[in-house]
Amino acid sequence: MLGNKITKTARREQSKFRIAMKVAAPALAVGGCLVMNVPTMAVTGSYNANDYRVCAGRLLALNISPEVVSQACSSTLRPRDLSGCVASIQKQTELSATDALSTCRTARRPSELATCVVGISKSTKEPANPAILNYCNRSLLPIRFAQCVVGLRAEIDFPSAQAMDSCIDASERIGNLSPTFIPGNRGTVEFRPTFQTTPTPNTAPSNAIPARD
Repeated sequence: MLGNKITKTARREQSKFRIAMKVAAPALAVGGCLVMNVPTMAVTGSYNANDYRVCAGRLLALNISPEVVSQACSSTLRPRDLSGCVASIQKQTELSATDALSTCRTARRPSELATCVVGISKSTKEPANPAILNYCNRSLLPIRFAQCVVGLRAEIDFPSAQAMDSCIDASERIGNLSPTFIPGNRGTVEFRPTFQTTPTPNTAPSNAIPARD
């Protein structure tokens, strides 16, 4: 009798376990799919997939010292753009890669800076002028600045430095517009409303009933 009771109890427990597993199976399946679908960040050392490796490889190929390359590539958010800026300037102009790197590292838009420097350098037959790097970096719109310099020199015969001075002055005036209103007294500014602020006294209407004594 005792053995039969134990057997029945075990069967009931097994039945409860099977029912619980059937109920929990869908939830476990969904949870497993969610875990499998969680995106993982790919960390790779291949040349084309790693921006920092591309940056280091390009700059080292330009004979820049490993110490400088390490600091430059590791301290920028866009290492591929940085190295591309330096490589473009060094290969398409007579400016040194070291000078280009120091400017590309501080540029807001390295690719536009490179376009500006290369465009102005190719439009002149003068010796390499490192000042072009500074001018293009100062401009808020490097490509437009380069178009200004190249366009003026195409029609007016004067040195590139004079054209760059004219174009950078115009660029800085646009970027630093002065306010149209400057108070004469820089102390306390008095506010004078243009509308009437004195309240109008209350007057009884013409058809009002006079008050009795």
